[in-house]
Amino acid sequence: MEQFEGVGKTLVAADHQTNYHDVGQGKALFLLHGSGPGVSGWSNWKGVMNELAEHFRVLVPDIAGFGFTEFKADNKYDIKLWVRHLTGIMDALGIAKASFVGNSFGGALATAMAISNKERVERLVLLGAPAGEFEQTEGLRSAWTYEPSPENMEATLRLFPYNQALITPEIVQSRYEASARPGAQDALRKLIPKPNENGPTIVKGFPASAVAGIEAPTLVLHGREDHVVPPACGFLLAQNIPNAELHLFGKCGHWVQIERRTEFLQLVTNFVGQSS
Repeated sequence: MEQFEGVGKTLVAADHQTNYHDVGQGKALFLLHGSGPGVSGWSNWKGVMNELAEHFRVLVPDIAGFGFTEFKADNKYDIKLWVRHLTGIMDALGIAKASFVGNSFGGALATAMAISNKERVERLVLLGAPAGEFEQTEGLRSAWTYEPSPENMEATLRLFPYNQALITPEIVQSRYEASARPGAQDALRKLIPKPNENGPTIVKGFPASAVAGIEAPTLVLHGREDHVVPPACGFLLAQNIPNAELHLFGKCGHWVQIERRTEFLQLVTNFVGQSS
């Protein structure tokens, strides 16, 4: 396993051997990855981890079943398990309260934490996070239908950013190699909804009534050209979370932290650094 970049430290949470990275000092800040072939905390956040670690203790876990964290074929993977896994990571590290930055699926998990474990969430940053109901996009569908090959990985990744120059041979190869690990794609298909063969597939995130109960100050970041999770989701979150603000980035797709890296770092550092 050591030959793969992205392998970090190990702890046990919710009975899962858990891969995570832990850099910097100060207030605890969790970076939660999205879903998709070859995804891991490292692949999502390696471009911003060290800069954020200049201000915070940055924790980047692979969520149960994803990345280099254990997958158990007989487990039922759902939001309850993922919340239990995340709180288990916090407990194992002795962290009572933290801020969370969640990208896509990670945004849904961060939202769930802020709803069900209010006392453990200081501040919330949601990037391209699902909310409400929307028709499954081509980008989300591709995560399930993907078959491991460099060509298929490139085709899938090109659905995510607005700026196609971001899809480099290095990114394609790194994500492909992670996705081609034995059992990796089979595991992913058990973690995300299967697309309907006939007619649209409806994706269901937390409704407005649920996110209205979030007490943590929240920063919502969304790309205007996000064709994976529609910008309407960002608007729903910002309109219904009581203490929320929204930044909509033009000429930006699903990867705000990569496509608008400088602005992302400035916004998150300023927002998370505030006293609650």
